[in-house]
Amino acid sequence: MTKLSVNINKIATLRNARGGNVPNVLKVALDCETFGADGITVHPRPDERHIRYADVFALRPALRTEFNIEGNPTPEFINLVMQVRPAQVTLVPDAPDALTSNAGWDTRTHFDFLVKVIDDFKSAGIRTSIFVGTDLELISIAAQTGTDRVELYTEPYATLFPKDPIAAVAPFAAAAEHAHKQGLGVNAGHDLSLENLKYFHENVPYLSEVSIGHALIADALYLGLETTIARYKECLK
Repeated sequence: MTKLSVNINKIATLRNARGGNVPNVLKVALDCETFGADGITVHPRPDERHIRYADVFALRPALRTEFNIEGNPTPEFINLVMQVRPAQVTLVPDAPDALTSNAGWDTRTHFDFLVKVIDDFKSAGIRTSIFVGTDLELISIAAQTGTDRVELYTEPYATLFPKDPIAAVAPFAAAAEHAHKQGLGVNAGHDLSLENLKYFHENVPYLSEVSIGHALIADALYLGLETTIARYKECLK
């Protein structure tokens, strides 16, 4: 069964909007685990506009499931990950001022850099994943970096899905098949939701994990967190 990792950035965004500690990021993360999440994802950014570095340190000893830290591997980010030692680090090429992640790595251009970063993380016993699009050649190059997995950037799928689900999912199915042949694990994330997740899961092979934040937290406002996580898990059966 594909694992569900809940991205809790939006909980931190809500907390930071008012100051103080409501909602409590750590409590929500633990509740997500209690309600069935297989992992917790955070994506700290340099301006700490949602998840703060202090949150990452607080979460690590408390979590019982897999901890996944996403981010652009700047020196500060690398230092954070090496101190915290999560189960997985996902390398995302987002600019410091990016509103959200909006592209995968050009693994050809950044190959040498990625090799060095990945080697350091793997030497520390941390599973690595590279955020990528569906370009098969770039996925092949990703495999040569030594990464354990790739995470498919799924916003293009989510955008096209309402009009043409077959065309939307086709490049992702091909990308997952290709990644598997290259010896890579396959994760996926970005704009997956209750509307499109089940179809994606049914048609994309070898899917180890999905990371979902914005849509899941938005659904929880209406359905409650426990029911929402249960419904997302149902999509992954």
